[in-house]
Amino acid sequence: MIVEGLIPDVHRPGSTRVVVEGRPAWTVPADVIAMLGLEVGQPLKPDAVERLDRAADEEGAFRSALRALERRAHGERELARKLERKGHDAEPIVAAVARLRQLGLLDDLAFARAYVTGRSERGRGPVRLRHDLVSLGVSREVVEQVLAELRAGVDDPLDQPRALLAKRARQIAALPIEARRRRLVAFLGRRGYRGSDARSLIEEALRG
Repeated sequence: MIVEGLIPDVHRPGSTRVVVEGRPAWTVPADVIAMLGLEVGQPLKPDAVERLDRAADEEGAFRSALRALERRAHGERELARKLERKGHDAEPIVAAVARLRQLGLLDDLAFARAYVTGRSERGRGPVRLRHDLVSLGVSREVVEQVLAELRAGVDDPLDQPRALLAKRARQIAALPIEARRRRLVAFLGRRGYRGSDARSLIEEALRG
């Protein structure tokens, strides 16, 4: 097997197509070409073929991950699971995630902060936020840090659910009081507000 061409990939900056037998056989980072010392006209040794296979798999996982991140932010474990569902093998996934982390494109703390900020503004409470982030694979340590930052950044963490609940209570004001109470409990529960704080807010909304 002879290297017939080394062509920069215009669609993937920093990547090179290795042409053998009249077609591009691998697309890999240019530094892999340099590391292997590949040149046009050079026979490919078995160990070089193995390294190219591995590098191409890693590049495929990396590009797939980039496309996912272009659509929306992900946590590390969530992204790894998505790559696995797309059929990428474990080692290329690990390599892709590590590369994205090194490039600053994957950061669980930044992801969790953005997630909590966006969802809390739409009325999700700490219980729901904690559950969602843990389900997405974010470590509990990171989750608790971000939730603590959220609590520290507001004067009264119940102001937002209080406003949401008051609006909902007005919408169902025509119902009997027990029906309203059940609906308000469910309304807050879906947003992650439970316990004594939730009960107090509900009674306040029913009185108002």
